[in-house]
Amino acid sequence: MMASKLFAIALLAAALVGANASAQSLSDPLASTSKTTSLTATPAVSADVKFLFDLEAKFEQATLAGGGPAFATFFAEDAVTIQNKTDVKRGRANIASEAKWLPADFQLSWTPQGGQMSPAGDMGFTWGHYTGRSKDKDGKPVVQSGRYMTIWKRQADGTWKVAMDASNEEPPDCTCSDDPVKPAPSAQ
Repeated sequence: MMASKLFAIALLAAALVGANASAQSLSDPLASTSKTTSLTATPAVSADVKFLFDLEAKFEQATLAGGGPAFATFFAEDAVTIQNKTDVKRGRANIASEAKWLPADFQLSWTPQGGQMSPAGDMGFTWGHYTGRSKDKDGKPVVQSGRYMTIWKRQADGTWKVAMDASNEEPPDCTCSDDPVKPAPSAQ
């Protein structure tokens, strides 16, 4: 059910920027195999997509440093989040009320693998891979990973905010061999 909703959201985002699809360069997700290599340095990434990747990098850095409260500040007043096993959250206040985690308890990181800007240059989307790290009640590491899509929108004051953030967890047996960020697990 969630996969079909995310597919519908992706179709909507693609429709928003579809008119400019041939003019935009998308990043090659196989061009980089290390998070230490900047995806924005890839020559195939257009200036518009680089701009979106830079927004994502600032968003991630603030979230790693400030946890959930910092995460929530990147959302527009009327933003929406869609995640696994939770109700849709509408509005920055509702998103912030759920985003209470501290960096010491939960670290959320992500890497964009592609993106596109609208023809008007006032809206765009990125997609990629995320990882959430925490510990269970016994202190053992817990790692969640999955895919995300973020829709960015320029606000009336010229700033850029997240209009929608959607994510879904990967199945436990996912090898994600096409994912340069998360290598396929080794055979045991």
